[in-house]
Amino acid sequence: MGNELQGRTAVVTGASKGIGLAVTQALAGAGATVIAGSRTSSKDLDVLAEQAPVTWVSVDLGEPGAAERLIEAARGRVDVLVNNVGTAPTRTGGFLTVTDEEWRRTLDLNLLAAVRVTRAALPLMLAAGRGSVVTIASVNATLPDPLVIDYSAGKAALVAFSKALSKEVGPKGIRVNTVSPGPVETDLWLGGGGVADTVSAAVGTTAEDIVAEARSSMVTGRFTTPREVADLALFLAGDRSANITGSDFVIDGGMIPTW
Repeated sequence: MGNELQGRTAVVTGASKGIGLAVTQALAGAGATVIAGSRTSSKDLDVLAEQAPVTWVSVDLGEPGAAERLIEAARGRVDVLVNNVGTAPTRTGGFLTVTDEEWRRTLDLNLLAAVRVTRAALPLMLAAGRGSVVTIASVNATLPDPLVIDYSAGKAALVAFSKALSKEVGPKGIRVNTVSPGPVETDLWLGGGGVADTVSAAVGTTAEDIVAEARSSMVTGRFTTPREVADLALFLAGDRSANITGSDFVIDGGMIPTW
């Protein structure tokens, strides 16, 4: 437990599990009052709300007015916004099977949800003359994969949006950065109906084989943990990163080769 965010208010989307839950835990552990938005709660989030200054808000960010309702729950102050909500459907049938409606839903949750919540929170940050927006993107923004073609496109747009916004609001005291994880130990990858399950069923192998193949693509030989992503988001939320903005931080175990 620390106090680097003592007295500050943070809003986290997609907060009930996985990366969003880990971020909520990290921010609360650093002293922040956290507004945790998600469609449904979870046992872990409920326990956290009993033990820390965390308030859960039931919100579907695909619905009109939902972003504004979430920010209203912060009662006039948002120091930190973590845009985490998203979806990563696996398109094993290829590009031609992805319908317009599926494209719209993926782009709505992976791009426009962050746009709407940021738009709702930004006036409060501008009035305060400070703030940090941290958006969870993906390595697929720069390493697009046909299995997640619409997700890749949405995350690439999310990084571009964040970079552009950072140039506008940086002189006004607001920092905007993105975090791009590779495969993370969450249900999205490892749970029932997740990436490993879906791909293995399509190619006639086991989920364990798909996971092993993914691990082999990383120099470290393992998935990132939600807490590791959360620690990076916490760093970007606080004053230790006061002169960092417009940056995309990759946390992928060396999955993307660099020179």
